[in-house]
Amino acid sequence: MRTWTITQWLDAYRSGATPAQLLGELVDALVPGDVAWISTVTPAVLEAQLTRLDARLAAVGGDISKLPLYGVPFAAKDNIDAAGFETTAGCPAFAYAPDTNATLVQRLVDAGAVVIGKTNLDQFATGLVGVRSPYGIPTNTFDPAYISGGSSSGSASVVARGIVPFALGTDTAGSGRVPAGLNNIVGLKPTRGAFSNTGVVPACRTLDCVSVFATTAADAALVYDVAAAFDPLDGLSREAPVQAARWKVPAAPRFAIPATPEFFGDALAEKAFRDAVAQIEARGAICVPIDFSLFDEVTQLLYDGAWVAERYAAIRDFAQTNEADIHPVVRDIIFKAKAFSAADTFASMYRLADLKRRADAILAPFDALLVPTAPTHYKIDELLADPVRLNSHLGKYTNFVNLLDWSAFSVPASLRDDGLPFGITFIADAWRERALAEFAGEWHRATGLTRGATGQPLPADDIAVPHPPAPLVTPASARPANDAAFAPATDSAPAATIRVAVVGAHLRGMPLNHELTSRGAQFVESTTTSANYRLFALANTSPPKPGLLRTDDGAQIRLELWDVPSAEFGSFVAGVPAPLGIGTVTLADGRQVKGFICEPFGLHEAKDITAFGGWASYIASLTSLADLTNVGKSTSGSTPSAA
Repeated sequence: MRTWTITQWLDAYRSGATPAQLLGELVDALVPGDVAWISTVTPAVLEAQLTRLDARLAAVGGDISKLPLYGVPFAAKDNIDAAGFETTAGCPAFAYAPDTNATLVQRLVDAGAVVIGKTNLDQFATGLVGVRSPYGIPTNTFDPAYISGGSSSGSASVVARGIVPFALGTDTAGSGRVPAGLNNIVGLKPTRGAFSNTGVVPACRTLDCVSVFATTAADAALVYDVAAAFDPLDGLSREAPVQAARWKVPAAPRFAIPATPEFFGDALAEKAFRDAVAQIEARGAICVPIDFSLFDEVTQLLYDGAWVAERYAAIRDFAQTNEADIHPVVRDIIFKAKAFSAADTFASMYRLADLKRRADAILAPFDALLVPTAPTHYKIDELLADPVRLNSHLGKYTNFVNLLDWSAFSVPASLRDDGLPFGITFIADAWRERALAEFAGEWHRATGLTRGATGQPLPADDIAVPHPPAPLVTPASARPANDAAFAPATDSAPAATIRVAVVGAHLRGMPLNHELTSRGAQFVESTTTSANYRLFALANTSPPKPGLLRTDDGAQIRLELWDVPSAEFGSFVAGVPAPLGIGTVTLADGRQVKGFICEPFGLHEAKDITAFGGWASYIASLTSLADLTNVGKSTSGSTPSAA
């Protein structure tokens, strides 16, 4: 059972095994002194969990299929509350004993899962290295000289070794992805607010996401399906849009990759990424190199801006009285907060808003960014000697994601020539994590890799199909007064809408997008027209706008589909200025939808930008205010080179 997936655990129970038998054997086999654990379940707490599990099974008529995680063991990072365990956040002086589970843990328990233990971490989830803990240093599961990665070091370790099929981590700057990439497992980093943070010790509360580690994409996706839900007790919890369950990565996706990727001198990592890109392209993807410098600017805000102050705010009362109990490196990072003022915080917020607008425009022409999960591996002694600089290297491709409110999925790509794992991450807009999991699962199977460090093959049926959450049956006496926090997620039909294709200033990240969002319109997907269109930058429009024209010698043009409430459609169309209008646009898959078109008279003095493939790519190619001011004023008739 040590290497089982969730499906294998459930199959064992369907074949007659019992949780008391299998989980008792699993706990008895845990190795004393394993530093991946801060605490493991006691016999009394395990018995209490099994008693509640029996009651839940009885409440659904003994039907195991109604408890999608029935008897499945899991671990929780030790900054997440679990009743019967202390929460330490990696600091003994901070430890407390919660009376109740974190909301997210409760959702998993209600679905039948059983908490086996709490895992080690960089103290207060501050770090990507896993060496900043008084409870010991979890080592890499492929070579003990190397780090497991942090801050969710212990969670990654117990999953990679097959002790549990999944574990919870947290991710503020990459802690739910870097350890996955360094240990040959998957890491699902959800959209901010998709999982409840009630009962989670915050690092940066506005950025924190509980994450999921597993050995297969299907297991991670199943946990996501059970766990994701709105929590009214968490002020930063969010409702998923109805369309989230329908979003898919297309069969021939477009990925943005770093034009000049940085591996900090690691030639093996560089080769592994180059090989991964080639393999993905061979499977039909288009990978387009782009300038990644903007994402470095976002990253600087995380550790050199006011978000450091949010880390201090999370533990301020404790830090003011227990400074000596905080790990020296963690203390130096958190106490940098004293250098920032409230005015600095607002300045950082304004700067981030500007950078996000530009980042969304960069992302818009693509289905996802494709990046290395971590640019290199480091040995433990290297990190201890140079803790801050090397930590920042590991966050090269993760630090910016939560600041930009995007989703991500890390998946194994290969084993390097030195035997260490190499992972890649797909990064997309908010609420795309489920679609990324499905695509990543297909990629993972194609690699032929084994699961984590278990040596076991990936199941042939490892498909991350949607799995609606089962009704939860926690007794009312065990719930908060407002038990809506435990209501399963729904995918109810939207109100009557009209689907509209937008190609220019109404795209996400563009200046007129508010005309859609203010009317309650919901983003559906990015796609393309059929190969019968040309795109022009119109002259003398403010803000700059394109015109879409159907022709016999056209190309596919990138666009977005939005569902506009029918009651708002009239006012939306009334605001469309000539020469633009709303007509019928044919998509690449043959669908026809309402969308922006342009009357031919409006193309006088317009610039043909078809070769850019879409408006966002064209705007991203402009480098100055003068360029933006002069959009569409070229009359040369020349076609620009492809971006």
